Amino acid sequence: MQYKKIVEGIFLKRPNRFIAQVLIDGKEETVHVKNTGRCRELLIQGVKVILEDCSSNLNRKTRYSLIAVWKGDMLVNMDSQVPNQVVYEALSKNMIKEFTDLDFIKREVSYENSRFDIYFEDESTKGFIEIKGVTLENDGVAKFPDAPTERGTRHVHEMIDAVNHGYKGYVFFLIQMKGPKVFKLNWEMDKEFSEAVRLASKKGVEILAYDSVVGADYITLGKPIRIDLE
Repeated sequence: MQYKKIVEGIFLKRPNRFIAQVLIDGKEETVHVKNTGRCRELLIQGVKVILEDCSSNLNRKTRYSLIAVWKGDMLVNMDSQVPNQVVYEALSKNMIKEFTDLDFIKREVSYENSRFDIYFEDESTKGFIEIKGVTLENDGVAKFPDAPTERGTRHVHEMIDAVNHGYKGYVFFLIQMKGPKVFKLNWEMDKEFSEAVRLASKKGVEILAYDSVVGADYITLGKPIRIDLE
C-alpha cells in the first residue's frame, strides 16, 4: 500500500481520539489521526511522526492525516484503514502461503450480523477472513487489542458460526511494524476477546499473524510470526 504524498512532523498532543496537534515545518497544525485506538505507548510528546498530505481533498477539515510514528528506531504504521488493503493486495498477488490459487476475492461481505473484511473462494472452499491491525508492541511482543473491543469479540464468535456452517474461517492479525518476534492476545486489556480467539482456534478457525515491511510512504505484508494464545 503506497501513500501519495507524505511529510514529517513532531507530535505534540492528542486532544481527542480523532485529532492531534503536530509541529510541521515549525508550525503547529491540527491533523486527523487515522486510528481511534489509544496508542498511548506510541503518541508521546516529542516523537517523530509521518503524515499524509491530503490537501487535494477539498472536503477535508484538516490538511494532514497522521499515519505512522517512530518508536525508537522502529517505524510503526498506525493507520487503521490500511490492514485490509495490505492483506487484500497480498492475496491478489498470491503472497500468503495459506491461500493459493484463489478464484474469487471480495472485500466487506456480510455474514449474519457481521461484516467480514474478506470473502474468498477456490475450487473447493468458501471462506471469510477477519483482519485486525496491531500497533501495540513491548519488548518484541505484539499484542491485540490495545482497548476493549466488543465488536471484535462479536466478529470472532460469528466466525466460529461460519466455520460450523461449512465455511473456512481466519482471523488475521497484521502487525503494522517489523520487529516483534511473537504475537500474543492482550488478556489484561480484554479478557472476553482473548477467550473468544482462543475458543475460535479450538473450533477450527485459523489464527494467523504476519508482520509488515513499513516505510515512510508505504506498508506491505511481511512474514508470519509465532503465535501464543495463552
